[in-house]
Amino acid sequence: MTTTIPAIVPAAELVVGTGRLRRFIGVEHGAAVSYFFVDNEPGQGPDIHRHPYAETWVLLDGEARITIDGETLDAVAGDTATAPAGAWHGFKNSGSGRLRVLCIHASDRIIQEWQDEPGVLDIPTSD
Repeated sequence: MTTTIPAIVPAAELVVGTGRLRRFIGVEHGAAVSYFFVDNEPGQGPDIHRHPYAETWVLLDGEARITIDGETLDAVAGDTATAPAGAWHGFKNSGSGRLRVLCIHASDRIIQEWQDEPGVLDIPTSD
């Protein structure tokens, strides 16, 4: 039996738009997880949304104020937090420097519903 070794995915291929956000959609690369690599300035971050699966954040640099179902958590570099499946959540850079976060989606696709657009799912793919 021959095993196919997956190719390295260069960071530049994952960049969304002209900013520093990167998006990895697992199904496109034979992976069972997806992620966003967030690199935000103070005050920036995603508005309240939810997923039908859990999302885990690993704070690499900076400080974040995380909201999960109305509860507020303050996290710093090195911390990890998880929003359960179906929980409304979001975060903002609450520090004075850049915030770098790895946002791991327990799904081979990114499926999200924005609180201000109920029922509208955002499912980014390269198709």
